[in-house]
Amino acid sequence: MRCDNCHKGIMYGHNVSHSKRRTNRVFKPNLHVVRLGTIGNRVKMKFCTKCLRLLKKQTSGKTSAVMSNPPAQAVAS
Repeated sequence: MRCDNCHKGIMYGHNVSHSKRRTNRVFKPNLHVVRLGTIGNRVKMKFCTKCLRLLKKQTSGKTSAVMSNPPAQAVAS
């Protein structure tokens, strides 16, 4: 359960009630499976919503621009 671009993963913490009792909980990243590439060359990758927004913003909806660079480098640069 990690983002393929920024490697964001699971974090652990506490729920804190009004009486300040702490119970353990897990914070999971909001991951989406995205298929990138052309019809003959599709790659499935998991992106968190922050990286997905950056990917859409940088490519402005063009998948050919994404596949000219590896997807992790396209979002990071």
